[in-house]
Amino acid sequence: MSLSHANDDARTRARDARRVVLATFIGTTLEWYDFFVYALCAVLVFGPLYFPTGDPVVGQLGAMATLTVGFVARPLGGVIAGHFGDRIGRKRMLVVTLLIMGISTVCVGLVPTYAHIGVWAPALLVVLRIVQGLAMGGEWGGAVSMAIEHAPPNRRALYASAPAVGPAFALVLSNLVLIGLEAATGDAFTVWGWRIAFVGSVVLIVIGMLARRKLSESPLFEESVAQEPEAVPVLEVLRSHGGTLLKTLIVAGVPGISTYIVQTYSLTYGTSAVGYSRSSLLWIAMTCGVVAIPAVIYFARLADRVGLRPVLVAGAALQGLTALLLFPLFDSGNLMLAMLGGVLVVTSSCLSFACIPALLTENFPPKIRYTGISLAYQLGSIVGGGLAPIIATAIFTESGKSWLIGVYMASANVVALGCLMLLRKKPAWQVKAEEKTASAAPAQGDGGNLVGEVPVSGA
Repeated sequence: MSLSHANDDARTRARDARRVVLATFIGTTLEWYDFFVYALCAVLVFGPLYFPTGDPVVGQLGAMATLTVGFVARPLGGVIAGHFGDRIGRKRMLVVTLLIMGISTVCVGLVPTYAHIGVWAPALLVVLRIVQGLAMGGEWGGAVSMAIEHAPPNRRALYASAPAVGPAFALVLSNLVLIGLEAATGDAFTVWGWRIAFVGSVVLIVIGMLARRKLSESPLFEESVAQEPEAVPVLEVLRSHGGTLLKTLIVAGVPGISTYIVQTYSLTYGTSAVGYSRSSLLWIAMTCGVVAIPAVIYFARLADRVGLRPVLVAGAALQGLTALLLFPLFDSGNLMLAMLGGVLVVTSSCLSFACIPALLTENFPPKIRYTGISLAYQLGSIVGGGLAPIIATAIFTESGKSWLIGVYMASANVVALGCLMLLRKKPAWQVKAEEKTASAAPAQGDGGNLVGEVPVSGA
């Protein structure tokens, strides 16, 4: 190959990589916008509209339970999308998951309330939340796989952080939309104003679909499938990588506890127990999202330089510390101190979120990667974000002591730190593949990069 052809190929790969990063960021942002809008409305308006039990606590728990239903559906979505994504391609499944999420979100905005159709109202809400969960479960693994498999070797954590920045951006967008709708519709917000946030998302989904249609398929996926296709990826994950799956799902799931306590549970707690206004709490959540966007990017770049493990260890330690500070600051009644507590917790979780995509990716080989990282992340989401608001509500309802919620958050980070220490610095699949490559071609030295992979875990 001539030098000019090599340069042309390099430029093409760089252009494709940038396009993938942009498309995965846009698509992930839009899907998480849909997910966050539901989460925010569940704690703000869904209780009395869809679960009018007469007891506000029970009604709130019912609304939050629909959040958990969506999280429970996400691993199944990861298995389904991962199966086809590991066999027919990442790109196709990313288009499908975005379309499913868009349709189900618009439908949420059209569901009549309990007063109009009775028990069918919460039932339809649950069904649509399950569909949302299936779509979200299939989204993240494909987006991360595409981003990191197109990335240069020295920027894998940075490129893989694009899907991690998407949720932070989506949090800002969803809060801005709801704040704007509340200001525009006033008292009607809790009646019909909130519906605009769901129905209007159809415009955003069209933008995401246009961006993803132009993607090129992952070259690592095409190479791995051509060499060794896997008939049932989920069985291979469970059979050969079960221990890795268990440890990575805990490492990936625990940071979600911090963010969902701040971004969802605090909306209910802050209004009912402390007396903050709803709009003030939305501004706190949005501020946390604004801070998270540059924080994730910075910590991902840091991980590319010093390795994933040091950043992840620091993240777990800081999350434990800031968790203990969160509710004392929140309970002060001072809005600025409450915002400081939220920002500290979310910023510390960004150390983990910046590294988790790359950590999961390097622990599962390309032929089962979509399935493996989807299962780890989505099962972890149940342990983290899915159960956290319900556990926090139960802790405070039973004890009346908010600081115990901080103890729960800190304890979870201790467990995550232990699982991180148990993960091998170089995954077993890479060790075996390198041994196979060395024995097959000993004269070629190290044989080059293993199917394009360069470990990013560092020392």
